[in-house]
Amino acid sequence: MADVNEGSSAAPTYDSDLLSDQANDSEASSIGELARIAAKDGTLLEQVEICVSEQEKRTGAGRTAAMGMKDVYTVYLVETRVKEQGASGLGEGHTSLWRRYSEFELLRNYLVVTYSFVVVPPLPEKRMTLMWQQLSTVDNFDADFIERRRVGLEGFLQRVGAHLLLCKDTVLHGFLQQEDGWKDTVLATGFQAKLPIGLETQQDSRLKSLNASFRLKKPDRKFEDLKNYASDLQSHITAVLKVRAKLADRLYGIHKIHGNYGRVFSEWSGIEQEMGDGLQSAGHFMDAYKDYIDDYMNEEEQIADQLKEYIYFADSLKSVCRKQEVLQYEMEKAEEMLAAKTLQRDQIQGNTPSKSFSLRGMRSKIFGPESQESRDAQVKLLEEQIEECEQHLKRSTQESVSFMERALAEVERFKKQRTTDLKEIFINYAILQIKISKRGIAVWTNTKECFEKM
Repeated sequence: MADVNEGSSAAPTYDSDLLSDQANDSEASSIGELARIAAKDGTLLEQVEICVSEQEKRTGAGRTAAMGMKDVYTVYLVETRVKEQGASGLGEGHTSLWRRYSEFELLRNYLVVTYSFVVVPPLPEKRMTLMWQQLSTVDNFDADFIERRRVGLEGFLQRVGAHLLLCKDTVLHGFLQQEDGWKDTVLATGFQAKLPIGLETQQDSRLKSLNASFRLKKPDRKFEDLKNYASDLQSHITAVLKVRAKLADRLYGIHKIHGNYGRVFSEWSGIEQEMGDGLQSAGHFMDAYKDYIDDYMNEEEQIADQLKEYIYFADSLKSVCRKQEVLQYEMEKAEEMLAAKTLQRDQIQGNTPSKSFSLRGMRSKIFGPESQESRDAQVKLLEEQIEECEQHLKRSTQESVSFMERALAEVERFKKQRTTDLKEIFINYAILQIKISKRGIAVWTNTKECFEKM
């Protein structure tokens, strides 16, 4: 990674406050080209290579500038390369730009709100945490952690680019191609106010979601099972990660303690004439056995990151379930309102006896029955309200049914992806353990031969 000083002209900062309002013509044509490519059959990833190739730590003026402090942050180089020949609007068929982690977050938040029925791929951790120990490190600029986060961000973009619906979104295309002004473009969509269920504020959304989960009369069994599955998936993967961490710590300690063997054998070889060469060779093997575990542990951490991704995928599943609960809650409320208005109309018309105390009945006893004209006016008003309730119920029902159909189809797609990914992850983990074991056997076999030659 390259450190960039504040005054360096070769490394412009990527501060959102400095973004221009308009994208230039070349950027606009690039976005249009991606839209044309995405409109083809298949996914964008089939036509375009998407990668996050580099990371870089930068400093610049930020919110802490008033206190004489510099804003230190990391940027990632996002590159796209069109696979087909003769693609116009993308220069040489390749473009690249720098993005901050916060911009990846903004893109994902937009996708979650806009495609509420989709199990949107998660982002890698913003801060270095160990899920199984509930610990966090102080330095979020650790080189290994930044590299792992780069790999995770690349995986996020590739998953989005491989999704049949998400890959066609023009905001995504702008993220990949629009150097300046992209943040203004996505904020201009108003997605932050466009909640999936048509509510007015985020606070209202949280309250409605909480009410819906506890007050649904007839929860949908499929989504209840899905919510339970997401919780079980998180608990099982967390348990696997805890066991893996314990095994990794023990294995790491066993390998590192072999450095003591190496030191003892090397020192011993200096006082033994006949056994000197054998002891020295054995010491070298012990040192090699101690050192190579570092590379294997890095591979294990990458596998652990892939497993942790599915902990966050489970959160995406839960989010889809919450949206379905709110939609069904809105539909049930519309049904209740329609039933109440219909009953009120029937009671005025005398078709249904009033079985409970009401202000209308008390007023009738005190002042006498209402005139026919008054009852007709009330019935007419209720008829209009009933029609409005019926239309609202129809819209709510259609919205709920449509959401459920698309969400269940998306869940089926996710299940196929999950099976493939987890199978590959566990196979790779097993292969890695076999490699470690074979390396240990080879080291001790060579050591045995050294002792036999003494």
